[in-house]
Amino acid sequence: MEKRIKSIAIIAGIVLLVVIIFSSMLFVTLQPGEKAIIFRKFGSGLDKENIYSAGFHIIAPWNELYVYDVKEQKIDEGMDVLDRNGLSIHVDVSVRFFPIHSKIGQLHESFGLDYVQKLVIPEVRSTVRSVMGRYSAEEIYSTKRKEVETTIITDTEAVLAQGQNNIHMTALLIRSIVLPPQIKGAIENKLQQEQEALAYQYKLDKEKSEAERKRIAAEGEAKANSIINSSLTPELLKMRGIEATLKLAESQNSKVVVIGSGKDGMPLILGGDK
Repeated sequence: MEKRIKSIAIIAGIVLLVVIIFSSMLFVTLQPGEKAIIFRKFGSGLDKENIYSAGFHIIAPWNELYVYDVKEQKIDEGMDVLDRNGLSIHVDVSVRFFPIHSKIGQLHESFGLDYVQKLVIPEVRSTVRSVMGRYSAEEIYSTKRKEVETTIITDTEAVLAQGQNNIHMTALLIRSIVLPPQIKGAIENKLQQEQEALAYQYKLDKEKSEAERKRIAAEGEAKANSIINSSLTPELLKMRGIEATLKLAESQNSKVVVIGSGKDGMPLILGGDK
């Protein structure tokens, strides 16, 4: 009986020792933001369909669990590119992305855990070079910078998501564009001259508009005077003079009115006081 108990104790000890040794392989805890896939060495191989989520999992010690960080990641890349005319430009970009959760099996089969170095960075660099090669340095630096950035974002997002790549890009930002000093100076000088030309043209247009306004006002005033002058006949002037004389005569102020002594026989008012 004692021998049997000792045998059971020895076996239990061995089992416990094995469990302790292989515990890191048997028991796996995935943290929030992690997903995993399993590779069964003696079974079906890589299981691309069943995705392990965050939490505690028990696996056979001869199987392998590949854990992926599926949170959003960011990489900063600096590179030298050539513009449409072969001019060398240095560009710094930042990219934010994450692997598509349900597709990490396909991603692992194609690129493995090192997918950032094997897939994301090469594709980003290739797309940036391809897009900037369609534009001149001046367009990239100033006149079409937004268009260049939008095209890079669209093309990079498409290539990372296609086929077996299974990467979702959330943002791409061009942090800086560095041109050779002499080229940068020439572009900035040209832009300054263009701004000065626009300002001068604006001034000319404003002065032209003001001159046109004055011309129209003068023409209107001349036309009004012409209408008034044509309506002031001698008869009308005499009539208006008589009406004014009558009103003056009716007032309480003292005055001297000489009838027929004014020009054209109009009454002449010599003076008066209140």
